[in-house]
Amino acid sequence: MTCSVRMCTALFLVVCLFAFITEAQPAHAAVTKVWANNGEDKVTRDELRAYSGSDVTNSVWNGNLISLFGAKNEVISFNMVMEATNATAQNVSVSFDTLTGPDGALIHSGSALGNGVFNWVGRNIELFYIRYLEIKGLSHDLGYNATYDERHVPKRLRRPWTGEGDATGTWEDRPDHNKFYPDIAVPLELVPQFTIAANSNQSIWADIYIPKTASRGVYQGTVFIKENGTTIYSIPVSLTVRDFALPDYPSAPTMLYLSNENINYRYLGSEYIEPGTSDYQKSLAIINRHFQVAHRHKISLIDNYIEVSQMNEAWRDRLNGTLFTMANGYDGPGMGTGNNVYSIGTYSSWNWGSWQADSKADMWSNTNAWVNWFDAQAFVTSTEYFLYLIDESDEYATQEQWAQWMDTNPGSGKKMMSMATISNPTAWENSIPSLDIPTSGIALGITSLWENATTALVQNPGKRFYYYNGARPASGTFCTEDDGVALRINGWIQHKKKIDRWFYWESTYYDNYQGGQGQTDVFTRAQTYGAKEPGLDTEFALGEYGWNYTNGDGVLFYPGSDLHYTGQSYGVDGPFASLRLKHWRRGIQDADYLALADAVDSGATRAIVERMIPKVLWEYGVANEEDPTYVYTNISWSIDPDKWEAARKELADIIEGAVPGGIDPTPEIKANGGDGPLVISHGENLTFTVSLSCGDHCGGNADWWVVELAPSEAINYFDLSTGSMVAGLLPTYQGPLFGFGSAQLLNSSDLSAGTHIFCFGVDLNMDGSLNTDSL
Repeated sequence: MTCSVRMCTALFLVVCLFAFITEAQPAHAAVTKVWANNGEDKVTRDELRAYSGSDVTNSVWNGNLISLFGAKNEVISFNMVMEATNATAQNVSVSFDTLTGPDGALIHSGSALGNGVFNWVGRNIELFYIRYLEIKGLSHDLGYNATYDERHVPKRLRRPWTGEGDATGTWEDRPDHNKFYPDIAVPLELVPQFTIAANSNQSIWADIYIPKTASRGVYQGTVFIKENGTTIYSIPVSLTVRDFALPDYPSAPTMLYLSNENINYRYLGSEYIEPGTSDYQKSLAIINRHFQVAHRHKISLIDNYIEVSQMNEAWRDRLNGTLFTMANGYDGPGMGTGNNVYSIGTYSSWNWGSWQADSKADMWSNTNAWVNWFDAQAFVTSTEYFLYLIDESDEYATQEQWAQWMDTNPGSGKKMMSMATISNPTAWENSIPSLDIPTSGIALGITSLWENATTALVQNPGKRFYYYNGARPASGTFCTEDDGVALRINGWIQHKKKIDRWFYWESTYYDNYQGGQGQTDVFTRAQTYGAKEPGLDTEFALGEYGWNYTNGDGVLFYPGSDLHYTGQSYGVDGPFASLRLKHWRRGIQDADYLALADAVDSGATRAIVERMIPKVLWEYGVANEEDPTYVYTNISWSIDPDKWEAARKELADIIEGAVPGGIDPTPEIKANGGDGPLVISHGENLTFTVSLSCGDHCGGNADWWVVELAPSEAINYFDLSTGSMVAGLLPTYQGPLFGFGSAQLLNSSDLSAGTHIFCFGVDLNMDGSLNTDSL
């Protein structure tokens, strides 16, 4: 007796979900639930969402699989959450280092120790142990105003409100009061095993760099979670690499200040290091690693003033791209591309020796020297450089005089641009018209005033407009407690409003001297800027409060070594990125998508932008133009990460020249390893496997069908609950599509004699009925 086995494929064959269910949790495991998201829905340390029965599925996690997509030369991330409910989980470890794609192509990461975490050659996958910071007060004033419209406050920290944001309640009525927010991303190699306290969770963050050379298609891998040396979960990961690459030079350029003095003090014990000494070389190496970490996030750094004679040693490799090559341990976005910006005398630190404020000759000679240095370099990477005249000053006449001197320089210095931070368009248009780069930041503004002034800058090829910091409701903020999508929004804003560069004031503000607080233990204290008064605020329920009290302000890097707070030191000579830095990168990469899509279909791209960010910056207007200091409004954008991921997919479809659904899934089904009909003897074993690239349908809901036509002409379907074929015709599963490589569906030796036809397919109309038109 023989069995004839035929395999049929519907137009859209799909992968077998049940082959990828996470393995059963051993009875002794303290980690009771594992799930994932893209990290923009911030999971505070106390939350046990999966254990409590909350729906944790999202665009990245369907309940069983981490599903991602991205372009070449892009960093894609996910955040994995492990919940320990009834007992403390001891000796937990996580590993994930390989994704296997078409024809065995690999996205892989080798092991690293110590300072090796700052060598990215051969390390396209990075894992991070996340540390948390307690939110003890609101970032009132600088980040948002919490005194008159509760909607200006991030949603999870809002008190109950009615009407135009009229709120009632105390600090304890803010849902996330005193909760621990995730922000510090410590390379997992430095925390190879860890503990998860009972009734809490622990996040592990993954960054995956998709090389420019990666083949288009689906890559598969597995995250392994161990507890006390025993594997307790195997979580599958599917990454779909789209058929385009992001540019090396960011479409939304940035400028982030770092303090050499603060870095030197934490790593080397002294703020000022004498050039020419061994410690000076150490300082340069440590600071260069900050540049490399920033470059991995598509962010450009600036620092304090140095003499032009020191530029070759300190800055040339940063600007010509040499620092960002494999020879210097770098791989990732922008390899070989320079830092693209240089600020001369940041925060007006340009102390030029004999310089006198009223000396036009000194201005000319010094700007000549700087321009001559830049001209001699012939950088391949387009590099903006300028003289940072002054910071947040109302000495407009002096600024205008300096800018005019630069414009009238008869020498090469005439080419240098002037820049200053300035509060409003009236000042730069009427009082400092010679200023080349006005740099402003607002929480609100008169629409026509700002729109007309910034449009004039955009249309003038000799001018630039930089945006400064961020404040709600105008933009996302850099506050630790702001929504996870907050900094992603800013990349979209930069595209929409044609902002030349986004400037954030500090990244290593470890000494809160402006708030009178001194050195901050940034690993344990969320507040990094401003003063702190005794007790809690009762008038506006701010919690801890004080002048410009702000969480995370000025700190986007955490020190890998700390000679001041030695108990927090990891002993490595480079920084740890904050999650806020990673959220900012997501927005910068989105701006790359927007630029690429706009070149293909500007109308469709513009429609997506208007849908996602209907109002930003000054577009909200003000409540009263006679007193333009307040506005009653919510933010205009969604804080749902899934909507932002859906928009990114729309843009990817435009870039690839396809409407949604334009790229069909590529199915494959095999019986005993072969593609064609198979004849086996009765009792002989049959194994069949399936695989799928889901094309442009990834994430779309569908009915999943695994069907057998038996010799008796009876129809059977695969039942997930039993793991076997049962009589009838029902969907095996209903839910989002995802792609992956070969997976075993059936292994049986008891087929009856006759011809069995197995079909594995999906229809895109998820209604529980077999719709052949949509198969």
